[in-house]
Amino acid sequence: MHIAILSPIAWRTPPRHYGPWENVASLISEGLVACGHEVTLFATADSQTSGTLHSVCPRGYEEDHSLIPKVWECLHILELFEQADEYDIIHNHFDYLPLTYSGLTTTPVVTTIHGFSSPEILPVFKKFNGKTDYVAISDADRSPELDYIKTIHHGIDIKLFDFQPVSGDTLLFFGRIHNDKGAKEAIQIAGACNKKLIMAGIIQDQAYFDQYVAPYMDNDKVTYVGSVGPVERNQLLGEACALLHPIQFDEPFGLSVIESMACGTPVIAIDRGSMPEIIENNKNGFLVNNVEEAIESVAHIKEIDRAYCRRHIDRHFTVERMIGKYIEVYQMILNSKDQKNAFEASKIDSGVN
Repeated sequence: MHIAILSPIAWRTPPRHYGPWENVASLISEGLVACGHEVTLFATADSQTSGTLHSVCPRGYEEDHSLIPKVWECLHILELFEQADEYDIIHNHFDYLPLTYSGLTTTPVVTTIHGFSSPEILPVFKKFNGKTDYVAISDADRSPELDYIKTIHHGIDIKLFDFQPVSGDTLLFFGRIHNDKGAKEAIQIAGACNKKLIMAGIIQDQAYFDQYVAPYMDNDKVTYVGSVGPVERNQLLGEACALLHPIQFDEPFGLSVIESMACGTPVIAIDRGSMPEIIENNKNGFLVNNVEEAIESVAHIKEIDRAYCRRHIDRHFTVERMIGKYIEVYQMILNSKDQKNAFEASKIDSGVN
């Protein structure tokens, strides 16, 4: 198969630090190449791939604010669809906008829906429902108004995450500094437990950071280390006794959750969204309903077997497993296309209009 992977262009693919959609697009691209497929990655010009890189946008617009996002998004998407007939499958990781171009080609388009930023974007997905294919990243994130070909959980390259059988006593918050991710609640939990909290991630809401995080930063009990790259991420996740994930929204997936467990570190998460699909309560972490329950769970964190956390990821959330499921989806789509073409050809041969 020759597969075109359409990655977002907010960040480089793979991202240097933050960029979850770009990260998944990269993992899928590299995994497909490793399986012997021909892959063309449409991403920023500074992106890296073992497949063929095709780009029009020089850098991620979040990394170079002189780039106007909508201008480069339009050029980026159009670049793929102007040559779409060269590919067997187009795999879209760019949300809903590329769907509006899908009528320009007969090449099947499959979209991984990385969550809904707002219910207001649903009409676009509904417009192309049945005309293209959708993959959900968790059962929890499926919209009842859409049809899906499959749910495929994200996977990670587990070799990049070092298992740490023994942890320190520090708690970790690893994610966007935003109300959705519960940065404020993480500080409350750590403070009540009298444990040091390290916070890592991009500041997505500056006003929120200034009000709920900055006043507590003392480089002693609460330390903010900014957005970190793979090496620092690996170290932070492995050394923590627990990852605090007190989300305030129905999270579609949560890459940091499986990355943490790959290092052996259990997760304490609010029981919302996809969390029950990732965390086995009392086995590789704790699912809680509020801050108070999270505080209670910290006292029991040493009861969690860190080796089990690692095994859970190895069984269910590896990149190899993810790639295998996407290849199954591609084949289902191509088989359906072949059957449709054969049916149309038979109608022509029999003289049926």
